[in-house]
Amino acid sequence: MTAKTTTDGISPNAFEDAGGTEDWRVIGDGGTTFVPTGSLAESARLVAAIADLEGIADHPPDVDIRADGVTVRLLTYADDYYGMSQRDVEAARQISAAARGLGLEPDPSVVHSLLVIPGTPTAISEIVPFWRALLGYEPRRDSPEEDLVDPGNRLPGFWFEHMNEARGDGGGAIHIAIWLPFEQAEARVQAALAAGGRMVRDEHAPNWWTLADAAGNEADISTVRHRD
Repeated sequence: MTAKTTTDGISPNAFEDAGGTEDWRVIGDGGTTFVPTGSLAESARLVAAIADLEGIADHPPDVDIRADGVTVRLLTYADDYYGMSQRDVEAARQISAAARGLGLEPDPSVVHSLLVIPGTPTAISEIVPFWRALLGYEPRRDSPEEDLVDPGNRLPGFWFEHMNEARGDGGGAIHIAIWLPFEQAEARVQAALAAGGRMVRDEHAPNWWTLADAAGNEADISTVRHRD
């Protein structure tokens, strides 16, 4: 997943619309599926089957293995690109087939990811070095001035943004984004509102809704719908 350049990049929606990717959803850090299993041993057998797929070593997925299932993420990360590719489509088809070959049924409805978004009313370049040093992250190669990622692809990304309005004290703020499959997003928004949240802005929906808790802390419910 660390090629210097990519020539087969496709949009998130094109990935989801490709035949054979019905088990997958694109969220903030790649195309993802979850395969429920009955035991750690069954999870391990699935991972072993994925590792044996032809060509998978040339474009390996990120795999999280648990006793109740396996989460698999596909992402093409290059010097000039961060997103989905035709290689990911082909790998997704193979992985889905491998799961079903073991009698397992992928369930993409439960996938999600977390993104942290520090905001600043001044230049982004003034705060990125602090967070890079604090986290031990690296600049995302295709957008090094505004995004940081975990070199091990394990922890949430940090994407920086300029704030149109500073806080009351003139400072910046942090909010989080929860990336969900499109079909899960509105229900999550309604659940957050029912739990005491309030809508801050929804003019960008269904790309994202921004909500806040009673103390004013903000969070986005985000999807890749219409992000071509």
